[in-house]
Amino acid sequence: MTATAPLAVTMGEPAGVGGELSLKAWQARRSGNRPFFVLDDPDRLAGLAHRLGIDVPLREITGPGEAASVFSGALPVLPVRLGAPSTPGRPDVANAPATIEAIERAVRFAQGGIVAGIVTNPIQKKTLQDAGFRHPGHTEFLAELAGGVDVAMMLACPQLRVVPVTIHLSLAEAVRTLDGEAIVRAGRITARGLRMLFGIERPRLAVAALNPHAGEQGAMGDEERRIIMPAIETLRREGIEASGPAPADTLFHAAARPAYDVALCMYHDQALIPIKTIDFAGGVNVTLGLPFVRTSPDHGTALDIAGTGRADPTSLLAAIDMADDMARRRRH
Repeated sequence: MTATAPLAVTMGEPAGVGGELSLKAWQARRSGNRPFFVLDDPDRLAGLAHRLGIDVPLREITGPGEAASVFSGALPVLPVRLGAPSTPGRPDVANAPATIEAIERAVRFAQGGIVAGIVTNPIQKKTLQDAGFRHPGHTEFLAELAGGVDVAMMLACPQLRVVPVTIHLSLAEAVRTLDGEAIVRAGRITARGLRMLFGIERPRLAVAALNPHAGEQGAMGDEERRIIMPAIETLRREGIEASGPAPADTLFHAAARPAYDVALCMYHDQALIPIKTIDFAGGVNVTLGLPFVRTSPDHGTALDIAGTGRADPTSLLAAIDMADDMARRRRH
């Protein structure tokens, strides 16, 4: 990978806000930014720009190597053709193959060192699954494309980083399936990712409790004593700086956050509620454990506002900036 290798931005759900975000992200480019290109249908993007009055010139490219020379004057588009016309707010199963193709091609470019990293626009999981997609989400699909590697999902903003140990499960199932092995695995991946991608030599992991008041010595549950504390001890024996289990109701306030580099959380909302409260627009989804850089906005497809011109590109811009920063820091 060269120092000027571009970032690849995938289309996401064609009926969602991804296209609008990509157009606005190019509009917001600054001198010195790493160039990026989008894997998308140029006709869709042109029609969307026209309807929304977004003045963004588009230029079709045949490969990532052309992006740098095009980027200053136009948004480079590597064509991925849709199967059917796209209507904002109305996902169509016929376009699922194009959404998946954009992700697969971006991953191949990243694996080949042709791009510095990939930034994925949000997908509509149900639409893809109706078309035969068998993964719970982006994270699991990317792990398979990378050869079945172990990964962890991290959400990050300038004030906070969080990693959920269990992700796309109901709360009841997350509690049932939580075990020490999963906590240790997430801690290992997280510590290595912070070293390799963020330049933090000795990451500090704060491990959240599952129950209120960290179980209050077993009065409110014994998972802390039975599952979480032994996992923390294992991480410590491996040289990973891990503390806890910490009550979640005090872990995320401003005075507590400087004491750790990342919070390891026991379930999805325990991680996502604090970061989206602190920085809803600017949070970034990072996949740790992949052999390439991948970021994404930390929001969904926003079908309710798709095609209205109201989509906020802040999170996509943050994802692009973080992917650039991670690519520069990344150790192999």
